[in-house]
Amino acid sequence: MILFLLKGLLRDRHRSLIPVLVVSLGVMLTVVFHAWIIGIMGDSIEFTARFSTGHVKVMTKSYSENQEQMPNDLALTEKDSLLSELTVLFPGVTWVERIHFAGLMDVPDDKGETRAQGPAIGFGISIYSGDRDEVTRMNIPETLVKGRLPSQKGEILLSDSFAEKLGLSPGEKVSLIGTTMFGEMTVYNFILAGTVEFGSAALDRGTVIADLQDIREALNMENATGEILGFLRSGYFNDEETERMASLFASRYSESAGDFAPVMKTLKEQNNMRVLVEYENKLMVILILVFMAAMSLVLWNAGLLGGLRRYSEFGMRLAIGEEKDHVYKTMIMESLLTGTIGSAIGVAAGMAIAWYLQEYGIRFDMMQQAKMMMPSVFKARIVPTTWFIGFFPGVLSTLVGTLLSGVGIYKRQTAQLFKELET
Repeated sequence: MILFLLKGLLRDRHRSLIPVLVVSLGVMLTVVFHAWIIGIMGDSIEFTARFSTGHVKVMTKSYSENQEQMPNDLALTEKDSLLSELTVLFPGVTWVERIHFAGLMDVPDDKGETRAQGPAIGFGISIYSGDRDEVTRMNIPETLVKGRLPSQKGEILLSDSFAEKLGLSPGEKVSLIGTTMFGEMTVYNFILAGTVEFGSAALDRGTVIADLQDIREALNMENATGEILGFLRSGYFNDEETERMASLFASRYSESAGDFAPVMKTLKEQNNMRVLVEYENKLMVILILVFMAAMSLVLWNAGLLGGLRRYSEFGMRLAIGEEKDHVYKTMIMESLLTGTIGSAIGVAAGMAIAWYLQEYGIRFDMMQQAKMMMPSVFKARIVPTTWFIGFFPGVLSTLVGTLLSGVGIYKRQTAQLFKELET
């Protein structure tokens, strides 16, 4: 019977073509919309993770309580052994070190006297030493305005507006005046390699980016680091996995006491990100449900109209003696075939578009001003749910529409059928 109905649908395009196209289009839009929303929502969280919080962050207990003050006197010591333990405990995580610092940038003149000064905040990352993925992770190459990236010892980057304020150009000398990890005064000389633009007024006012090796030497932080950030290999924040990691880390270091005991914080526990993550998750669910409900109504109406258009056909079949139950059952089976075929085509087309958007994305030139703080290319993201989120609504909505329209079969009277056939 199923093969017979399938042949009938394939031979009679008036019965199959339009319903299949409508179902395919609705399912395709549902799949693409789901992947697009997941991608955009995830990107906003990921940029915060890459720039500041990581998916998880390890620091000392006191450092975490005074993080805004960048207290390097409370930094992690014996960081090499800690990194080794973290790598063994969590092999599926990429660990990177960062050091935040503050100080005074001093620009000398030809005689070595101070020509210009300005307060600055900065962070040390792996630029030419260690994990070179950090430069890409923080989107630094795309924010470069003048000069080049540091490639050797003693080279730094400054925010472009800060460099202009100091009257600095790439290749000139500048000194960092600050305090070491032990509270001693330090003066360390750098060469300006290039300038960057963050797209944030607060950061563009006075920010320094230097390599970890130089900052350790300048601040006397040998085998120490301010923070160790962990990034899941999947590239996206996973609440359940990071919570599990934090629990395991806490159980292992629960016996550690004092202000210098290492603690692990998840992304949700930093910078008030819990509210943002929960808000975005709820907003994403609401948007997807609303869109699915709208597409379900469209597909429902398509199934309903398809059934109503065939009332004359059903009248003919009833007039020649076919039972109403049999007509109704064949309608349902046809709708299931139509919904399944249309949904399969829609999922395939939607996944192809979603894959393209995931790989290449869509560039928004208006976001170029945000530079490091916001992505200029928004990408979709395919998750397991994307594979079936449009398929079942496509099949069920078509089926429900047919079920409702088919009820009219039982209301047809023989006398009315003959009258319709005469006309």
